[in-house]
Amino acid sequence: MAVCWLDGARYSDTDGYQDDEPRTMWRWREWVIDAFNDNQPFNEFTRDQIAGDLVPNPRPEQILATGFHRNNRTNGEGGSIDEEFRVEYIADRVITLCTVWLGLTMECARCHDHKYDEFTQVDFYRLFAYFNETAEPGVYRRSAPPTIKVPSRSLQQQLNALDRQRDALPKSIPESEVLQKAREELWKGVPETMCLQDGTWRESFVLLRGQYDMQGAVVTAGLPASLRPPKPALPPNRLGLAEWLTDPENPLVARVAINRLWHIQFRQWLVETPEDFGSQGELPTHPELLDWLSMEYVRLGWNTKAIQRRIACSATYRQSSKSSPEMLEQDPTNRFLARCRRERLSAETLRDQTLAVSGLLVTTLGGPSVKPFQPEGLWQDLASGSSSAYRDGYQADQGPGRYRRSLYGFLRRTIPPPGMSLFDAPDREVCVVRRASTNTPLQALAIMNDETYLDAARLLAFRTLSADGFDLETRTRFLFKTVTCRNPRTPELQSLMSGWHEYHASFQAAPDQASLFMQSGAIRLPEDYDPVELASFTVLANVILNLDEVVTRE
Repeated sequence: MAVCWLDGARYSDTDGYQDDEPRTMWRWREWVIDAFNDNQPFNEFTRDQIAGDLVPNPRPEQILATGFHRNNRTNGEGGSIDEEFRVEYIADRVITLCTVWLGLTMECARCHDHKYDEFTQVDFYRLFAYFNETAEPGVYRRSAPPTIKVPSRSLQQQLNALDRQRDALPKSIPESEVLQKAREELWKGVPETMCLQDGTWRESFVLLRGQYDMQGAVVTAGLPASLRPPKPALPPNRLGLAEWLTDPENPLVARVAINRLWHIQFRQWLVETPEDFGSQGELPTHPELLDWLSMEYVRLGWNTKAIQRRIACSATYRQSSKSSPEMLEQDPTNRFLARCRRERLSAETLRDQTLAVSGLLVTTLGGPSVKPFQPEGLWQDLASGSSSAYRDGYQADQGPGRYRRSLYGFLRRTIPPPGMSLFDAPDREVCVVRRASTNTPLQALAIMNDETYLDAARLLAFRTLSADGFDLETRTRFLFKTVTCRNPRTPELQSLMSGWHEYHASFQAAPDQASLFMQSGAIRLPEDYDPVELASFTVLANVILNLDEVVTRE
């Protein structure tokens, strides 16, 4: 779920445009993960990200949540016009808000009235006015005020423990000063994260043709006239906007959210155009179901885990993906859910699954972004601009960070990780709520040759040789079941064992190649194993990791 939200929030570890310098927003990502794990009600999740700073007596975490709207690209290039880019950032926030929460293509109304839906250019700039008071420059690199320092939960526990120890001592004794210095050192490690806060009031205008310096009629903050009006008691600011979005009488937001949750579990949409619930979007395949789930979501208090449990316990969700000629004839694209949909795993799930079955996956939660394997020289070959931030190129982590979950991987917008892009992960330059789904030969080549997958295959081979049973059949069965969670059928077992004999004969004829193959990569295995045996099982594991049923959700 977090990955889907990061796509919509256009989260990245760099600021975009030409120089694309590093920025520190991972603490906001950690807040998102904590919110999902804590099952924060979706209406509160929405309110905190849109207007957490405007809640009466906001907690630091609520202000941190507004970092959602600071994830946009920012430009620090010399000669850029401050007001031009400040306007660009606000327009991006309006477009992202409407896409993520309303499923509307509001960007069409930035320059002119919407050609298909009942939205005018005035409607766009009334939404624009909600964000026009935020205090933020237009031209900057990396980070700019307003920012906030919010310790992670684990760090906050350490700070609280130091506070208790310090408060129990007289202030004048040396131990108290030592504790205070220790606390200050811990606080220095808390990153500053960009957030939203209102500054000086600005008058808002319709910008003719979307140009920052072509001001038309004056507008005030408000909602599109074609949508349900807000209740009179709601304030005309971002907090009122957030409360309107999740008002139980607003029919749109719950449906957009349910459509997203349905896709997470079924890998297909109730509305095939999640970014467009307007007149040019697809009609729902099951409108009554979408309506009922949406109302049930609200009735359950926007309890995301409860509604997911309701979906997962349904007979429809528990269907097999096996089809019959009759099914294919009546419902060839599975539009009406006659069976479970088969689809290749997402980029993150595929990598994480491979690391998990091998035993390499590091499941630590939270923290800064990490740098897993990438091909050498990639950043030097493709990078441009005057920034010195990438002078040493991409330096992959050599410790546990190399095998953290893909969610935590460092994402550079202009040069996204090829292992992710190849499997359709977006570059997050803009808001994306629907990923493409492709199947190409390059994907199979990546699984066979990417160092991460080879490291996983090497460790799987080592585990296989370390398991009970010394005959080839037992080891092949163990390896296959570890990856696929089932026993191999007789033809499959025979084919795999035949392949192993070929690999073994090839490595036995060139033992130096076997040793070289096992010494590559980042993991180091004990040297008391026969490199020919280990290399043969590594190739066999690599073959199994590339099987259709392993890379496909069924």
